[in-house]
Amino acid sequence: MNEDSGPRVAAPALEVEPFLHYGPERIYNTLTDRFLNVGEAGFHELKSLREGQSRVEDLSSELASRLVEGAWLVESSPTLGARYLLKYVSLEASTVCNQGCYFCPVSIDRREVHSMSMEMYENVVSQVSAYRDTIEGVSMILYNEPTADKRFVDQVRVLKKYGLPPAVLTNGTGLTPDRVDKLLEFGGLKYLSVNLSTLDRERYKRDRDGDHLPLVLRNLDYLKDKQLAPQMDMAVLGTGDEVHRQDYEDICARFAGSKFTIHFYKVMNRAGAVPIGMHPEQLHENLRGCEQTGSRPVQWIHINPLGQCVLCCQDYHEDYVVGDLREESLDAILTGPKISLLRRWVYGADGAPDDFICRRCIYALS
Repeated sequence: MNEDSGPRVAAPALEVEPFLHYGPERIYNTLTDRFLNVGEAGFHELKSLREGQSRVEDLSSELASRLVEGAWLVESSPTLGARYLLKYVSLEASTVCNQGCYFCPVSIDRREVHSMSMEMYENVVSQVSAYRDTIEGVSMILYNEPTADKRFVDQVRVLKKYGLPPAVLTNGTGLTPDRVDKLLEFGGLKYLSVNLSTLDRERYKRDRDGDHLPLVLRNLDYLKDKQLAPQMDMAVLGTGDEVHRQDYEDICARFAGSKFTIHFYKVMNRAGAVPIGMHPEQLHENLRGCEQTGSRPVQWIHINPLGQCVLCCQDYHEDYVVGDLREESLDAILTGPKISLLRRWVYGADGAPDDFICRRCIYALS
């Protein structure tokens, strides 16, 4: 007679990783930054599981083990929403923008002026630097103009001091030759994107509420042959009509042979914050993630000049504040209950309210 070996421990329940992006040719894991391609073991099975057409228990033990090892299947837990992979940070040191572009909410509802002190800025950067091994860029913008801040060069210097890669998206007004030279002296930027929508001065002034085109072109003419960043883009925004296409062609011709790569981009409505631009044909009913430069809730954190962290860059009115760096640490915010719940809403693990911002955003997966 066999001796009683004691009560058996039940095997942990498994479920499909909730933070996956499903495409026709591959599945992306936002937490491991890895892909599972069509034809690889488990691709079709994961899709079937996601659609409720099969159960984890139906998988062979060999395939289940492989999917667990690759983090495609995970142990069920109420804390799954607390996980993240921090790849990008949006750090806005000031709310000031010197323009009011028709495609930006600043043109409709300009914010109160707030500026983060340099002492607080360095404290925040210090906390962010704990994640430097995974961070690919620290964007110095949310809805501000980073070069309008007189401390801009010092802010870049602080980022580099802590081993973080500065990413600058700008209208170019404050990217003066003197600043360009200073930035080059200490190694430049990781990424640069200049927003230039037209070479027509009157239209530029009307569309952006600022007669800055001559200044911008002087700055860009000085910069165009200098490698300020490994990747230097120029974004030509418009509505996709013939005027927009002609603006794009004119800008391509003017900056041909320069360090800039020119891009044709259509404006979008910022999840309803502006009345123009691309938008979903109807509200998303079944949310299944976010694909705006990775995943905003899983791979990003957005920090405003008050030290508050918000859900994403489309949240202009800051309706979804997930934490405050004046009161809690970045680690506590990234693993906290507020952002954990929002991640579950974004990925459909929990039902989001009918008026949730992602339901009206073009970057939402559904």
